[in-house]
Amino acid sequence: MATAFDAAVNQALDQLGDLPGALLPVLHEVQHHLGYVPKDAVPAIAEGLNLSRAEVHGVVSFYHHFRSEPAGAHVVQVCRAEACQAVGGRALEAHIKAKLDVDYGETTADGKVTLEPVYCLGNCACGPSVQVGERLHARVSAAGFDTLVSDLEAN
Repeated sequence: MATAFDAAVNQALDQLGDLPGALLPVLHEVQHHLGYVPKDAVPAIAEGLNLSRAEVHGVVSFYHHFRSEPAGAHVVQVCRAEACQAVGGRALEAHIKAKLDVDYGETTADGKVTLEPVYCLGNCACGPSVQVGERLHARVSAAGFDTLVSDLEAN
């Protein structure tokens, strides 16, 4: 009996496996369907694309976009670029980590929030910037972040 995991991997390989350079499109498709690229998917993807497990793992671990564990219900990305750091980004980053009680790449104990670093959100004139899901927030203060988190917890 095929699981959702098997179905997502097989579908991605069937649809995209014959493309030149198919690895990235396959990984994107698996993550799109599952929300992450499970470690257990690496052997199947490698076999389906005639690659080594090391090659697939190397790509998954190199690109920050790919997750090997499920993310929380909300993904919070904190800009770590110089422009945001120059206007208080480091202090905000420390506040966010303390408020959520997680470090980058971790998910809160309740599974609601995953914290990720980003090296530019393209909002340099309005830093420090934070993105929650697909929504960009500018000039975020510690109090502003606390309000964002309260709104997340309500949902």
